[in-house]
Amino acid sequence: MRDLNIALLQCPLQWHAPAVNRTYFSARLAEVEQADLIILPEMFTTGFTMDAAEQAEPVDGASLEWLRTVAADRQAVVTGSVAVKTDAGCCNRLYWVRPDGSFAHYDKRHLFALAGEHQAYLAGRERLIVELHGWRICPQICYDLRFPVWSRNRNDYDLLLYVANWPDKRRQHWIKLLQARAIENQSWCVGVNRIGSDANGVHYAGDSLVCDPLGEVVADAGDKEQLIQLSLSAVQLVQVRSQLPFLRDADDFQLREPDQPERA
Repeated sequence: MRDLNIALLQCPLQWHAPAVNRTYFSARLAEVEQADLIILPEMFTTGFTMDAAEQAEPVDGASLEWLRTVAADRQAVVTGSVAVKTDAGCCNRLYWVRPDGSFAHYDKRHLFALAGEHQAYLAGRERLIVELHGWRICPQICYDLRFPVWSRNRNDYDLLLYVANWPDKRRQHWIKLLQARAIENQSWCVGVNRIGSDANGVHYAGDSLVCDPLGEVVADAGDKEQLIQLSLSAVQLVQVRSQLPFLRDADDFQLREPDQPERA
């Protein structure tokens, strides 16, 4: 395990304009230097849309192919979520795309009912843990941040990351919860949000953050368009967990699906 070089892009998104957004990202990501991992916001091609029927792409659609191209060109893993249409229905899907073209995916577990997301998309059922240069990484999406059981570190990850379209009216929740997730899970925690406004009049203040395993903010994008590049310390992670071995005392549990019957 070595230090992990990450790049995160906080930016506005053009509404329902995948090609325009991909062109923008291609230009900005050309600035990235020596990154192992590039992180984009939630639904980075469309904005946070509930028009899944019209906007969702096939599972092997243009955005996945674009991610593969970027990953190969930058020789880095690239991740972010898009609206995807599967045989079972539409999902808010995070792709984890490697330089060799292989990929994994995570479907958003907690759907934002206040915006009707639960009516437009199917909820994911499986958490994703991926490996990169010795780091175990757990990527999640926006509203998942509010549910600590889903993100609970069971000694299975070192970096927790969230891609988001988180509105500015609840920006303090975003900031505090990212710090809380880092503290309680003794992991690095990264949240990448967007800025600007969408077609529904929702404004996004950004506040993309990188928090260390003690919950201290080491990078803050504020409310401006920014490309942040930094290195996450593996030594600091190991030191925190060895000096403060709190994870050893955590409760064991099993997560039950809502539709699974109670056991006697």
